[in-house]
Amino acid sequence: MEYEAVIGLEVHLHLKTKTKAFCGCSTEFGREPNSQVCPVCLGFPGALPVFNKTALESAIKVALAMNCKVQAYTKFDRKNYFYPDLPKNYQISQYDLPLSKDGFLEIESDSKVKWIRIRRVHMEEDAGKFIHQGQVTLIDYNRAGIPLLEIVSEPDISSPQEAYIYLTTLKSTIEYLDVSDCDMEKGSLRCDANISLRPKGADNLGVKTELKNMNSFKAVKDALAYEIRRQTESLESGKKMSQETRLWDAKEAKTIAMRTKEDAQDYRYFPDPDLTPFLIQAEEIERIKKSLPELPKAKVLRFVKEYGIAEYDAKILVLSKKDAEYAELCMRAYPQKEKKTLVNWLIGPMLAEANAKGCAVAELGVSVADLLELVRLVETDVISNLSAKAVLSEMVQTHKTPNDIIKEKNLIQISDSAALSSIIDEVIRNNPKSVADFKTGKVNALMFLVGQVMKASGGKANPKTAQEMLKGRINNA
Repeated sequence: MEYEAVIGLEVHLHLKTKTKAFCGCSTEFGREPNSQVCPVCLGFPGALPVFNKTALESAIKVALAMNCKVQAYTKFDRKNYFYPDLPKNYQISQYDLPLSKDGFLEIESDSKVKWIRIRRVHMEEDAGKFIHQGQVTLIDYNRAGIPLLEIVSEPDISSPQEAYIYLTTLKSTIEYLDVSDCDMEKGSLRCDANISLRPKGADNLGVKTELKNMNSFKAVKDALAYEIRRQTESLESGKKMSQETRLWDAKEAKTIAMRTKEDAQDYRYFPDPDLTPFLIQAEEIERIKKSLPELPKAKVLRFVKEYGIAEYDAKILVLSKKDAEYAELCMRAYPQKEKKTLVNWLIGPMLAEANAKGCAVAELGVSVADLLELVRLVETDVISNLSAKAVLSEMVQTHKTPNDIIKEKNLIQISDSAALSSIIDEVIRNNPKSVADFKTGKVNALMFLVGQVMKASGGKANPKTAQEMLKGRINNA
């Protein structure tokens, strides 16, 4: 029997506020353990919470960006469970009257647009953090009480790849809102996945498994792929599936059973008596809506229209807010009306350098002026495209200007026929088979010979000049 995956994701997002959700403690990351706590976030008897207004505004921004309906009437509830990282033995969250619901996020998978429905975006507080040291486990409560958003999708995701695309699209959108740093290493963005299998074409959902402990989008993708294989094998062997929570073990590349999955009634939700329900005025929602920045989808459309670039290229440029801003500065300053050459540098060598360093293109330390000068030097045949890539790497490492690097390394392109003549003769003499292949009509053989000229000249030969000279010498031989 053929099965299909049904996947829903729960994303937990730290909001970028100076103080915690219900007290005045700092949210600064990396401070001494348990140095940012007070009677409120530690749950001391008699301590009363006061809600953070900035957290509410940030939450509404996210809800609106997810196309959700913001509820006029909302409240906080107590989610009751005992765990050492939860000092109050309950978590302040939202249950039946969340901040918002019924939204969607548009993604593009396999060149097709798909809407992933958002069930709800609701507010809550974070728990503390376990610190494992050998056989001892310590707890840091600095994180307890930090304002948290939970973004819950409907089970509309059909594959690990779709889940990955959904998460990258979601993260990109949130970065544009500037309400979270979305740093998974700091725990600012965390994701749990719910997955079940069902016979292909069936309507009923299968038995759900919740996956936790995934610290990157790739880990989410890998864990889902493993779980699809595991559940398929179980179903095909006739085993009865049970609803459970499983942990992803990245080292072993497999999921491990943790506990049976709780249902909502197991948490005994009830309205928090210390936090009264509150109304969100329509005027306030409209004010926040008007303050939203240009989001990735709108920016793609504008880049295509304003700068005449391809939609595919624009989507790469706008994935990161910082990179989109950097790219726009470059395109505005680029003197040519046709931006393709510049864009190729931004999404090609520049992006490759950024990926190698694990940072944004805008964080490479290459100024707009220096990048444009490097592109100009290639366009005017001062240096070859190959040499320019080496110059770019040196610029990233040393932050020197392209002209200084070219002078230091003597990389000025050789376009003079006389200067290239001996190199051309040597390449033809040393590669008789490729010469013969070109004479029989094999075009790739010529490109191989050009490559040999580039190699012999240390990347300094003008490839166009080299190609023309090779053609002439071979055809006239």
